[in-house]
Amino acid sequence: MAGDSKKLYKQLRNEPGTSPHDLEILGPSQTQSPSYSSSFLITPPQVLHAHPIARSMSSDDESTLAKTIPRKTLIFLISTLNAAFEPDYEFSSCTSHDFSRETNFELVKTEIDTRFLSSIGDHYRSLSSELWSTVDEEINVKESEIFSYCPDGTSDPFSESGIIWSFNFFFYNRKLRRILYLTCRADCKTSTNDADNDDEPLETKNYLTFEDVMD
Repeated sequence: MAGDSKKLYKQLRNEPGTSPHDLEILGPSQTQSPSYSSSFLITPPQVLHAHPIARSMSSDDESTLAKTIPRKTLIFLISTLNAAFEPDYEFSSCTSHDFSRETNFELVKTEIDTRFLSSIGDHYRSLSSELWSTVDEEINVKESEIFSYCPDGTSDPFSESGIIWSFNFFFYNRKLRRILYLTCRADCKTSTNDADNDDEPLETKNYLTFEDVMD
């Protein structure tokens, strides 16, 4: 870390009464059974292994580890959001409740596939395998922890007018000391050829906006 990220880390790490090794309570998982399935793809995407935490947990035994996050890791996630959306948004006030640990990679993958399929359909069928192959190449999914961010609906880029849906997933590989942040927003854009004619119907189109951060 350097610059603003290092400054933020020191600020949050040194808050009175806290330690970087403290465990903080996470919010509930954001992945649910979607209405679409990756089986809609013409060519099924590559199946990747679930990360270690998912393999070590049974469906009936949600461990303390799955419900909590080390404060140091939380600061890394917040710093990633700040780096992605600066200078327009600032996430230093986020708490652990704004994040969730996702213990089932297949549910995360299906959630993302579902969003893309619902918006760009056949376009995505040819991209899915390449997307997940690239994600695995960059972060090694089977060695990564997965977290999600749940927007608060008031002070982030996902609460702007016209946002139809969004997702935010972090793949954290401790061994590589790397975080891959995968996010997308679907915007509903409206336009009219005659701004002065209120009787003219608005034309509505769906767009996908991709944002990334390069080192």
